[in-house]
Amino acid sequence: MAKVSATSASALHCPLVTASGRSAPNRDDERPKKRSHYYHLAPRIVSKFSNWSSEAAAGEVVVWRERGAFAATSPAVEGASGEEIRTGERRRRGRRGATKRPQMDTARGVACLLVAVICLSCAAAASARSPAARMNRHLKRFNKPAVKSIEMRPNYHPEGLYDESKSNVASNSNEEKPKVQLWHQNGRCPKDTVPIRRTKKDDLLRASSMRRYGRKGHTTANPMSVNPTMLNEGGHQHAIAYVQGDKYYGAKATINVWEPKIEQPNEFSLSQLWILGGSFGEDLNSIEAGWQVSPDLYGDNNTRLFTYWTSDAYQATGCYNMLCSGFIQINSEIAMGASIFPTSSYSGSQYDISLLIWKDPKEGNWWMQFGKDYVLGYWPSFLFSYLADSASMIEWGGEVVNSQPDGVHTSTQMGSGHFPEEGFSKASYFKNIQVVDSTNNLKAPKGLGTFTEQSNCYDVQNGNNAEWGTYFYYGGPGRSSSCA
Repeated sequence: MAKVSATSASALHCPLVTASGRSAPNRDDERPKKRSHYYHLAPRIVSKFSNWSSEAAAGEVVVWRERGAFAATSPAVEGASGEEIRTGERRRRGRRGATKRPQMDTARGVACLLVAVICLSCAAAASARSPAARMNRHLKRFNKPAVKSIEMRPNYHPEGLYDESKSNVASNSNEEKPKVQLWHQNGRCPKDTVPIRRTKKDDLLRASSMRRYGRKGHTTANPMSVNPTMLNEGGHQHAIAYVQGDKYYGAKATINVWEPKIEQPNEFSLSQLWILGGSFGEDLNSIEAGWQVSPDLYGDNNTRLFTYWTSDAYQATGCYNMLCSGFIQINSEIAMGASIFPTSSYSGSQYDISLLIWKDPKEGNWWMQFGKDYVLGYWPSFLFSYLADSASMIEWGGEVVNSQPDGVHTSTQMGSGHFPEEGFSKASYFKNIQVVDSTNNLKAPKGLGTFTEQSNCYDVQNGNNAEWGTYFYYGGPGRSSSCA
């Protein structure tokens, strides 16, 4: 089995999630905030009728004085050097001068304060509109997902009532378990926290739009399309197996892991399963999970574990991994968006990962499990309309973006980059594919179909045997002598 890693410790952070089901502030928030130097430029006068405290100063550094004294933070105000100015300490200048001079000083101070406030307001408004400020707001949103309450475990599992023993199933197995991640070499997330891949400025700068960062275009394959070529309007091509015509409550597959070559940075190649509800119009609901290579999203060509969801056909809702509110992670060992290693080699060692997604019949949430050990998290039922009930179609397979560089088909590979007929250790595969039925049990899919837009570029072939159950090989090289 392939393992999951992250490239470096700095690429991950560990937001706190309490066992009671409540989130807590990121530990970064507990560090003392450095006060802006603008606060030190603005004078503040505490009148003799006020009763200010340092907390009431809203972050400004106010030199505290006793009640009835002036205080300020800027030398621009007389008395800001620290001396207290009390009634009766000034030299008498006659009845008229004794009352006029303090009033004039106070007026000057108020005028200075108003000018400073106006200047700071203008500067703050300009700063808030700057590209850097917008980027920082996006970074804060990506790196501190808002979660108010969570479920800590599912109520049911497709193999029976869920209990704690499910998390220890593989402890008695001889199968290699994905325990070690590269980021573990520099430490682990503390108890009651989860690992989240940190979004950096470079990630946003690579994106064509900060608003669309972490989102797909309309990409789901519709095998029933009368005109399949229309599906490539967005530049996406598929080689999939699918079932439809029933109510489905989950799906499972073991997926062969490769590192396909990507021609253009704005292209990707992935292998995943889709849980679908609704039509293929604007109301499509989709839950997705698998592995992908996406230079535009991650900044490298590593094969990475990912999730995705949408409730409106990829228009305004949904995102990859934890880049928006949606998927809620509860596992502290496996990081979404982390690298999968090792990957398979042509005519060499083969590695795969097992994924299971199912609907909890009690709460209605859609849960995800990685391998036999790790229940990673869930998609709350309220995210969806059609999937709040059940799925109407399940798809397994590969997808690539074909941006048609120089007006020809891309050479971006799908799967291993080789056609299905080459078979084991050469072509990529899905094996032991299953669906979850209305009784919450796993079973082999009935009436499995296959679909691809251009079989001369990427193809799919299915089969069945005792060892692999229902399976299929898929993929291809993209541009070739037969695929222009």
